[in-house]
Amino acid sequence: MQKKLTITIDEKVYEGLHAVIGRRRISRFIEDLVRPYVLYHELKAAYQQMAQDEEREAEALEWAEATVGDVSDETR
Repeated sequence: MQKKLTITIDEKVYEGLHAVIGRRRISRFIEDLVRPYVLYHELKAAYQQMAQDEEREAEALEWAEATVGDVSDETR
């Protein structure tokens, strides 16, 4: 179920949202940005579910180990 929310934002931000995100997509854009901050339990459950996927975890570990050496190539 969806609820309507009225918010007040700066005019330039509003114009930028229309220009970058487009009409009729702003609500979804804002919801996607806010969701992880207000629905922490869903995020935690999703992370736990991902961690239980042994194939995915093995691929992630392989990727992390393969790219860890890339950091030493960067200039400081």
